[in-house]
Formats: sequence, structure tokens, C-alpha cells
Amino acid sequence: MGQKKDLTGSEKSKIVRYLAEGCSSLKIAKLLKRDHQTIKRFIQNSQQGRKKRVEKPRRKITAHELRKVKRAAAKMPLATSLAIFQRCNITGVPKSTRCAILRDMAKVRKAERRPPLNKTHKLKRQDWAKKYLKTDFSKVLWTDEMRVSLDGPDGWARGWIGKGQRAPVRLRRQQGGGGVLVWAFIIKDELVGPFRVEDGVKLNSQSYCQFLEDTFFKQWYRKKSASFKKNMIFMQDNAPSHASKYSTAWLARKGIKEEKLTTWPPCSPDLNPIENLWSIIKCEIYKEGKQYTSLNSVWEAVVAAARNVDGEQIKTLTESMDGRLLSVLAKKGGYIGR
Repeated sequence: MGQKKDLTGSEKSKIVRYLAEGCSSLKIAKLLKRDHQTIKRFIQNSQQGRKKRVEKPRRKITAHELRKVKRAAAKMPLATSLAIFQRCNITGVPKSTRCAILRDMAKVRKAERRPPLNKTHKLKRQDWAKKYLKTDFSKVLWTDEMRVSLDGPDGWARGWIGKGQRAPVRLRRQQGGGGVLVWAFIIKDELVGPFRVEDGVKLNSQSYCQFLEDTFFKQWYRKKSASFKKNMIFMQDNAPSHASKYSTAWLARKGIKEEKLTTWPPCSPDLNPIENLWSIIKCEIYKEGKQYTSLNSVWEAVVAAARNVDGEQIKTLTESMDGRLLSVLAKKGGYIGR
């Protein structure tokens, strides 16, 4: 007989197969040239099955402790359940119970990403709000660009799954798959675009002006009446390609200068209503964890989602500007949310 060493995975598989064929443990030991007691021990252990898990009694949480947990959760945003319960000096509570308790009074959220606002930024935001408080925003053309990827923002592919169901499989890409840069503008109740920036083109001052010439001016602006052009106000943020001397001079030659070109406060994406449009489009194209296999397919999804945005939604966004300016002043230049 062979030496008394542990059975290999291959030998265990053979034992199971031989048992299914009706072989005795002694015959299996001879076939595998292993000790008979080793074979019998394996068969006995396999037939015993798993031991039933003994449920330990869960620690009861008092109403007073619940109030302490609620106060700690409010004072410790983004903290773990363990840290919150330790802050309250509540021990011996398993993670599942902690999460179940917190679920009734809180939500799992990610921290919001925002540019930092210092004192100078806040003062400039207040000055900007005061300057444009009496502006007729139905005549302002709001512009911006966004980048869309094949997989969407991190953390969006989450949702409830029924018991017994498997989570859908998501593609994993080592290099991310790239993305598409999209540009559009809104005015009153109209969405114009979106326009796709050619793949591989970096938007510097020259390429930005050429892009505006090929899309905004040739396809839309030149068709407008003289009175419309006279009253329209062009808005763009402070991206280097937008605010450069080259771009400013180029727009001036097109008649967009002085009062027809808005100034823009620093670090203020929350003041641009078109940012809300991008959120609407992204929610649509990435719903239910949707992924894309090519840049063309994600671009087609953006175009389709933009077509589904009606004039009333656009009008709601552009008409929100008065309220945004008042909020900036009320918060002394602080963020107002979007």
C-alpha cells in the first residue's frame, strides 16, 4: 500500500466516481493503491455534511442608544458603521445589525466632489450675482462641454437585486476604453447640439475657436435674425481655451464682446444650468448599469438621450437662474447645489 499522505484532488474525484459505480471502499483502496483507512475516513467525512450554524442571540439596542447612534451619524458623515457605534460606546453588535439600524436613519452616499472655494472666490461669486441679478436670462446662451466614457461614472452600476438572482456581469477594461467629448448649448427652451469633438483633438484656443466656427456659427448662429444676435448674451466658463486672449479676440471679431460676453466667477459649475442637462443625459445613457463597446455607440446614445429632453425641461433650467443668484447671495458666495 502507498504512504499515508493526504489525498489529492484527483484521487478524491476518482473516489466519488468509483462510489457512484458501486465499488466498495476496499476495492477503491486497491485501485488507488492507498491505505484502506484513509479511503474510509474520507468517505465518512464526506457523508457527515456541514454542521448547522448556531445562531447567537443578537444584542438588543435600546431607544436611548438609537438616539445616540442617530446623533453620531449626523456628526460623522461618511463614517463606517463600526466607527459610529464605537463613538456611542456600543459594543457587541454584528455588522449586519449595525447596517440594518443605520439603514432606517441614513443612506450610504459618496462625498461630493467640488472645486475648493476660498474667500476670494466667494466674493467674486457674490459680485457676479449682483451684476447679473437684473439680467433677462431668456437671452443668455449657456454653453459647456462634457466627456462621456464607455462605462459611466464610478459607483453608478449599483442597484437592488432579488434574492436568488445573480448580479449581471460588467466588462473590465485595463485602459478605460477612452471617451467622447461632447459640446452643446441651451437658450430659453431650446437645446442646440450636442456636437461631438473630433476624437484625439485637444481643445486649445485655436481648436476651440475652429470648433465654434464649424458648429455654433455655421450651423445655428448665422441663421438667426439681426435682432436676436443683437440681444443674445454668450456664456462660457473660465477654461483656458475659452478665456484666453486669442479666444476672446476671435469672439470679438464675431461681434461677441463686452456686454454680449458674460464674465464668469471661478469654481462655479453649480451656477451653469447646462450642468443639470448633462446630469439628465448621463442618467439616461447609463441607467441600469449600461456599458458600451465603442465610442460611436456611446455617442449615439448621447444623441438619442438629448432628443428626449423636451423644451419644458430646458426652460425649467434656464429659468432657475434668478433663484440661483439669490441663493449665492444668501449663502454669501457659498455653493448652492445643483
